[in-house]
Amino acid sequence: MGLVRLRIREFAEEKGWTLKEVSERSGVVYSTLRTYARSPGMATVDATALIKLARVFDVMLEDLIEVVEE
Repeated sequence: MGLVRLRIREFAEEKGWTLKEVSERSGVVYSTLRTYARSPGMATVDATALIKLARVFDVMLEDLIEVVEE
């Protein structure tokens, strides 16, 4: 099974936003967002959260996800 890392911190820094601001703008619960941002690799991620984050950062889903292990 592959692992992915979400590029949340990178996109937040580009926008000048804190994780709390990303949470408020996207509607993704802060604790979930923090977990996603801190994880070096995850096997599962909530698809709805991914869509919300891609929209708030104005990027494609593919840009948000980095495969760290296949």
